[in-house]
Amino acid sequence: MPTTYRLPFEKEIYELEEVLTRLEADVEKKLASVEELQRVRRELTALKRKIYSNLSAWETVLVARHPDRPQFLDYVEAIAEDFVELHGDRAFGDDRAIRTGFARIGDYKVMLIGHQKGRTLQERQQCFYGCAHPEGYRKALNKMKLAAKFRLPIVSLIDTPGAYPGIGAEERGQAHLIAANLLEMSRLPTPIICVVIGEGGSGGALGIGVGDKLAMLEFAYYSVISPEGCAGILWKEATDETKARAAEALKLTARDLQRLGVLDDVIPEPLGGAHRDPRTMANTLKSYLLRYLRELRDVPPDVLLQRRYEKFRRMGVFLEGVNTANPPANSSASGTVAVATANDSNNAAREALQPDELPSSDGNDTDATANA
Repeated sequence: MPTTYRLPFEKEIYELEEVLTRLEADVEKKLASVEELQRVRRELTALKRKIYSNLSAWETVLVARHPDRPQFLDYVEAIAEDFVELHGDRAFGDDRAIRTGFARIGDYKVMLIGHQKGRTLQERQQCFYGCAHPEGYRKALNKMKLAAKFRLPIVSLIDTPGAYPGIGAEERGQAHLIAANLLEMSRLPTPIICVVIGEGGSGGALGIGVGDKLAMLEFAYYSVISPEGCAGILWKEATDETKARAAEALKLTARDLQRLGVLDDVIPEPLGGAHRDPRTMANTLKSYLLRYLRELRDVPPDVLLQRRYEKFRRMGVFLEGVNTANPPANSSASGTVAVATANDSNNAAREALQPDELPSSDGNDTDATANA
């Protein structure tokens, strides 16, 4: 997919793509050999694989924010049929940052819910760049309850920097509506599949992110705060260096979150990211959704709710009373805090978090040890 937006770490890729474009034109004019063209294509593939297999956390954030990355309505068009959009929250208005509607994916009728950022400047302004207001979360909850009434599975596609932070949104109960969604989604007696397709920003993402399955695209991110916000709090400025340090400390990538037991699955993206091959990405996402729609279809509601409850109760289990003088065997230094996390098989795993790995508020690593 052609793109005019260039990521800073992809400079070599763009240069080689330009060489490839010239070679393709020369081959048509018989000014270059097919063998040379194939060699450059192999080099380009190898270069993309090398770069994208070693992305830093901050580079992953940049990929997740790529303006050409497929959005909610792009996936709806690619993987769903008979989509009928449902508008309004029956109280205030229709928030364009969250879209909802009935649709069919394969043989399954579903309720689709997701964030929409918009493509053009006008669309982005109407969608508030994917930052939903209280009426958006109220609309989403109303439609989810409607889906539960008819035992329709819910598919939630998350892509937001966060909930809208304006005064009007706060006055209309932004925090309350997000909290209400968390509560109600935890007990809706119908299957819920949530996928972070781009940005997963804090409560704005959580407001439609409680479900039986939580997955992320390979180069998406999910975090309690943006790297810029974190850097501003810890170091009082958001520079390239502090944003990169913050992103690394937040453990916001799909692989990090899967390792910590927050995530069920990581959905692989095409080589070079979803923005380079939206069609392949849509097909991969559709296959994932169909797999779990089949798996969850016949699960009794009471079993579904119990599993959902246990899933979230397993997250972030701390082991208190660890003796800092006798750290766990997998710890390399004293002064550790042991954290138990759960994987898909419900097996507990331990990880020792070293305090000196976390950034201090003045930008220097701290040497202080934590008391367990």
